[in-house]
Amino acid sequence: MRIAVAGATGTVGRHVVSVAGERGHEVVPLSRATGVDLTTGTGLPQRLEGVEVIVDVANTTAQSRRGAEAFFGAVTGGLLDAERVAGVGHHVALSIIGVDGVPSGYYAGKRLQERLLRESDQPWSLLRAGQFHEFGEQALGFVRVGPWSLVPVMRSQPVAAREVAEALVALVEQGPSGRVPDLAGPEVLSVPDMAREVARVKALGRRVVAVRLPGAAGRGMRDGTLTAQGDPTATLATTPFAQWLAEEAARPGG
Repeated sequence: MRIAVAGATGTVGRHVVSVAGERGHEVVPLSRATGVDLTTGTGLPQRLEGVEVIVDVANTTAQSRRGAEAFFGAVTGGLLDAERVAGVGHHVALSIIGVDGVPSGYYAGKRLQERLLRESDQPWSLLRAGQFHEFGEQALGFVRVGPWSLVPVMRSQPVAAREVAEALVALVEQGPSGRVPDLAGPEVLSVPDMAREVARVKALGRRVVAVRLPGAAGRGMRDGTLTAQGDPTATLATTPFAQWLAEEAARPGG
């Protein structure tokens, strides 16, 4: 099967490319490196020739509602429009567990992405997943003050990006499925604790200060909204955070 991957060089995208290739699929990366601007659609029609499925794992660093909605609205809308013209028969997208319960700007962008899919006449599949194991290290860079990293108090059920990619490629092979059961990791963890463990294992020299964010968004991060707890339909991945971190640290350059 010929599969186009939007965000092919990102945290999950590179695993999607790898897994799809291992399963015998032909992968077409959609990125600036291949001449595609996902926010404007430049170069997109040429890359979709013969493509049967698009996997959208494109992401943005924008945290404001305006920025996140602008990005996800442009990318999702542009991909859907290009798919219709090119005759692509399936759109697979990745979202985040609990985005409809936490009123943050970034999650507003993901909610818009989901709504555009639901309202589209294109066949689609949507997987919501927990934060990735890589989130612990990313959190160390949110706010830095000298050697200190300010990390929000947050409960997460992190999942290995490789396992998310495997689930996405399985959806490609399964065909349009709508929203499928959420995918979460095998354990619920504190994000500040994850960040501390990353700093310790990788000897990054960072000291973590846990910060309680105010308002409904902060409460949603703390109360388990972003986990699969209480959801009997959720699928649980198998790789624990500690195992993933040990393997990551042992990798050359890890």
